[in-house]
Amino acid sequence: MRLPFFLASRFVAGETLDEALPAVQALNDDGLHVALDLLGEHVHDRDVARQSRDTYIELVRTLDAVTPPERRNRISIKLSMLGQLIDEAFCLANLRALMEVAAEHDMFVRLDMEGSDLTDSTLSIFETMHADFPDHIGPVLQAMLKRTDRDIDRMCELGVSVRLCKGAYGEPAARAYQDMDVIRARFTDYMQRLLKHTPYSGIATHDDSLIRATKQFAADESISRDRFEFQMLYGLRPDTQREMAADGYNMMVYVPYGTEWFPYFYRRLRERKENVFFLLKNFMRT
Repeated sequence: MRLPFFLASRFVAGETLDEALPAVQALNDDGLHVALDLLGEHVHDRDVARQSRDTYIELVRTLDAVTPPERRNRISIKLSMLGQLIDEAFCLANLRALMEVAAEHDMFVRLDMEGSDLTDSTLSIFETMHADFPDHIGPVLQAMLKRTDRDIDRMCELGVSVRLCKGAYGEPAARAYQDMDVIRARFTDYMQRLLKHTPYSGIATHDDSLIRATKQFAADESISRDRFEFQMLYGLRPDTQREMAADGYNMMVYVPYGTEWFPYFYRRLRERKENVFFLLKNFMRT
């Protein structure tokens, strides 16, 4: 049974690009940057992967056409949509075709991170593509993963734009920290290293303690607000997003759309109890 889209409409901008673009424009008008993501993952069919590639290529062209010059709009993509689980060489070819168009339009492509079973593959594909498109591609790293300490070192060595987040996937204790205080401590350490050693990275969090720590570190180290950005998810703390932009911080909003919204929607509910309460409150009104 397919669930009705209104359940996810707080977190997902629409099921089609035409439905999502007004949300992009509204965010841009409010002084916010946007990362637009066509939802989908774990593709096992080559034709579907090619179709995803072509859809993303058209997305780059469309987003470029509607992006104001003062905004840093970009796209975000999961490599498993491009055939990563079928064959890495096939995925690389699809990604290269996308990157050629993205570079032509001077648009940045963020490689989203999935479960830890795909981390090695994702970072390997990233490094291959980064060699040819150093200014237009960057990965996501998850503070909860124990391996991230060395991955941060490598990205700082390369001078790469990283999106740092806590991590939204359920992971075993052998691979990931389980205690939130430990995850916050790791996040803070990684944030500091990225701000010092990369040209422009994204600090992706809704956690006020981590936001304060980032602001304080940047001020203490005389790191300009032009050197980094905060990132939040569409539908979560929109007033805070606008307030931070008005205060002179770069604020990027991750805006997902598409018919394959349920896995993303489910992860948002798992992350925060208040998301569940919001859903139930609005469901009772219908």
